[in-house]
Amino acid sequence: MNDRGSTGPISENAEIAACLQDYAALLEQQGDDSFRVRTYQEAADHVGSLPIPLRDILAQEGVAGLIAQPKIGRGIAAAIAEMLTTGRWSQLHRLRGDAAPAQLFMTIPGIGPALARRLADDEDLETLEELEIALQPGGRPIPGFGRRRRQLVLSQVSERLGRIRTARRGMGAVTPPPVSLLLDADKLYRERAAAGQLRLIAPKRFNPGGAAWLPVMHARRDDWHLTLMWSNTARAHELGKTHDWLVAYFRKDGQPEGRCTIVTETRGPLAGKRVVRGREAECEALLSPPDKSAQSGS
Repeated sequence: MNDRGSTGPISENAEIAACLQDYAALLEQQGDDSFRVRTYQEAADHVGSLPIPLRDILAQEGVAGLIAQPKIGRGIAAAIAEMLTTGRWSQLHRLRGDAAPAQLFMTIPGIGPALARRLADDEDLETLEELEIALQPGGRPIPGFGRRRRQLVLSQVSERLGRIRTARRGMGAVTPPPVSLLLDADKLYRERAAAGQLRLIAPKRFNPGGAAWLPVMHARRDDWHLTLMWSNTARAHELGKTHDWLVAYFRKDGQPEGRCTIVTETRGPLAGKRVVRGREAECEALLSPPDKSAQSGS
């Protein structure tokens, strides 16, 4: 979708329909299940034939109005709301391999190309949510951000995220999958990637030769939709972790998308084991259960 907006409400519907079709095609190419592919195709067909501007539905009825449309469930409604609110759809950019945080940051007034690249590459920020946290009072110093610019950009980012959060109201909070599910998916991804069984995409960041090197895996576990791929951040490249840090994007019906990173722990009792970053205590409870014999003998 054009980041600058559409030339008219119905042509905007057509742009969104095209994005949904592109997403369905990418899911099919990357081996996702046929049901999910068909879901996006049918939604695209409906959106393309809709005589009412989606923007009007969202403005008047919120995400609930989008969900009330035939063929549009909660996940697709959230995607449409994101496109209408930001002019972008992060999931589509990700599967294309052209996810570019700097491009996203440049849509915020007060952030030019050089500063956007610095935020993405030097500060290792990827999302508006991460930028909002980094700019909070008391946050770490960021070169190029004096007090006034920090306040200005923070207000712009918070206003943008406020529109997105309002559009998603009623979808519930993001709750992550169990660490056992994530670690099982991590194991399968690494096995299939090593065996050359996954589709490869050519990310645009840090890939001047345009090589298709990044494996992508889609999976459904219980009620969770998962998309997994190696981290392609500046920090992962700097530390040589592009084949260790695994990013898992997850979504459950009725919730916005979330993400986490799975890494090989380098210290402590879990050194050498795979852990979900930020959930190390849960991983330790799973991977290092209490010694029952010691407990019974005490």
